[in-house]
Amino acid sequence: MSDELKRGLEGVVVAESGLSHVDGQVGKLVYRGYDIEDLALKAEYEEVLYLLWHGELPTRAELDAFTDELVAEREVDDDLLETVATLAEADERPMAALRTATSMLSAYEPEADADAEDRDAALRKGRRITAKIPTILAAFERARQGEDPVDPDPSLSHAGNFLYMLTGTEPDAVSEETFDMALTIHADHGLNASTFTGMVIGSTMADIYSGVIGGIGALSGPLHGGANQDVMEVLYEIDESEKDPVEWVIDVRESGRRIPGFGHRVYKVKDPRAKLLQAKLRDLSESSGDTKWLDYTTAIEEYLTEEGLVEKGIAPNVDFYSGSVYDHLGIPLDMFTPIFAMSRAGGWIAHVFEYQEDNRLIRPRARYTGATDAEFVPIDER
Repeated sequence: MSDELKRGLEGVVVAESGLSHVDGQVGKLVYRGYDIEDLALKAEYEEVLYLLWHGELPTRAELDAFTDELVAEREVDDDLLETVATLAEADERPMAALRTATSMLSAYEPEADADAEDRDAALRKGRRITAKIPTILAAFERARQGEDPVDPDPSLSHAGNFLYMLTGTEPDAVSEETFDMALTIHADHGLNASTFTGMVIGSTMADIYSGVIGGIGALSGPLHGGANQDVMEVLYEIDESEKDPVEWVIDVRESGRRIPGFGHRVYKVKDPRAKLLQAKLRDLSESSGDTKWLDYTTAIEEYLTEEGLVEKGIAPNVDFYSGSVYDHLGIPLDMFTPIFAMSRAGGWIAHVFEYQEDNRLIRPRARYTGATDAEFVPIDER
């Protein structure tokens, strides 16, 4: 067995998957063979969930039944909502609140005692988690604002219902369509850190709640899920400086700062998801009449492209545009990563189920670098 060290598991293939494929050289992302652009523009998030969980796109009848099952699971127990309100009053971080509330969901799971290998029961659990996370997040944000939670609206889509529960107002068509696309393009992305965390947990045959909670924990780290918030903070900083965006970028680059939203561990060209969200940002800007963030991001991308960053493989990633889109939708800055988790939960669940079909406990090794001949000294002689 080779002892070659691969820090961060760089280049290590640990599993086979038919769920999603990222071709970073040409900027292509597919879910089960379908190009992300087709899914983002032509399918609803519920269709994408069905595709990831069941292996094929649903018929109209299958989608209707699947959607009805999701809608039926949206409500959250009052005791859990009280806990969410308590977390908000305690000024808990949104991702930490989501982690705690998702863990508490298992206390109300009607099939908690189902065998770990009962795939149908596990899928129903995954469906409950996916349906309830939006309710939890919306209730948490409203509690922070001193407002009561809004009950789910069964007539609205997964995306539309979240925006409704968050604001208390039914979203317009552009907003709902945009947020639905955002959920779709964030649903899965190969073996990223949070997906791999969920798979490791799933390989022990722990329940799906544990896998999703692990994914939330991994996503909460700033090196994984927080870049869109960083981009938005930069845009705020530019706005407050009253400088031209390009002038601001030149100044901060000369000071040694990096521009968030550029560069990706896999993509060496512009992220296809960034292209989709850039177009939606344009739609939202035209609909609202506020083009500020579109103007800023476009100017920055054009300048950095002219400076040769894209040629060096440092191109805009999905986070460069997602923050601006969420801001237009009225989503608070520190809720951006929880929104990411709300979407990616579907992918985590799919990967856990897929891996468990041919399960092997994930148990890597570490190269030991410690002492080998330390002499033990009794405590009274130390």
